[in-house]
Amino acid sequence: MSALVTGDAVVLGLRPARLPSRALALLIDMVVAWAAYLIVSFALLLATASLDDAAQAAIAVALFVLVLVGAPIAVETLTHGRSLGKAACGLRVVRDDGGPIRFRHALVRGAMGVVEILLTFGVIACIASLVSERGRRIGDVFAGTLVVRERVPAGRAASMPPPPPWLMGRFSGLDLSAVPDALWLAIRQYLTRMGQLDAQVSWTMAARLADDLVARTGAPAPEGVPPAAYLAAVMAERQSRDARRAFGTAHTSWGGGGSGAGVSASVAAAGPAVPGPLDKAGIPAAPTWTAAPPHTASAPTTGPGSEPDSPPATGFAPPA
Repeated sequence: MSALVTGDAVVLGLRPARLPSRALALLIDMVVAWAAYLIVSFALLLATASLDDAAQAAIAVALFVLVLVGAPIAVETLTHGRSLGKAACGLRVVRDDGGPIRFRHALVRGAMGVVEILLTFGVIACIASLVSERGRRIGDVFAGTLVVRERVPAGRAASMPPPPPWLMGRFSGLDLSAVPDALWLAIRQYLTRMGQLDAQVSWTMAARLADDLVARTGAPAPEGVPPAAYLAAVMAERQSRDARRAFGTAHTSWGGGGSGAGVSASVAAAGPAVPGPLDKAGIPAAPTWTAAPPHTASAPTTGPGSEPDSPPATGFAPPA
């Protein structure tokens, strides 16, 4: 996975295409291009048989440039980076910021491809792709492009665990402006995979991420709160703020369907955390959290000198 940052400071996770898939896509494109070149060359050879050698040589050079150089540039420009071979292999050429390429990007890639691919039979392109961390050839470096995989194996989407109810809304006043995107990404990856980690490793990672988050926010973590619960609650607060900025209303993605008043009531009535079971080393087996049952008010009593509580007003008047 390659982390690309757009101009709007949005981190994109893209999968760069490696040499085998790019070589297969290039092979398909070259077979199609050379087949078209040979067919057109044979047709022009029959049509220009009466011309002199200089005219036939000029036509041959123009045909080579148009079919083997100009045609790939035009195809990549019109399809925004998806040639026939790339479409068959599920690849696409994008800019360094993840956007679609334009004519100038395709022109630079095509011009460098004459040296990298046509004149050296792809040797320079293969060496450059093997050396590059993201599998880019020299044409990609000069053009500022990257070949990525559009089709990836479908996997089970990992979801973050919901924060404890007794921590919902507790960090509404926390300043999160100094927290970098890299730390948010690390916290999200930990929360989605903490169930797959060893208990001691999970606790250590949660404590380290919580310390980094406290150092960035400048506010200490609540005493007695497990690190994983603290991370989940702060992440929920960040997502809620992002949703308010995007949609203008509070939004939560933790699966709850209740209203804001119900959440506030549950937060106010929830008790302290109940730590999870400990292993032999005294470390919680998993960063789990539960909430104590809410306090239930005792029912009003009626006596000889007291009146029963009247039902709440609903605004409905029964018929006479």
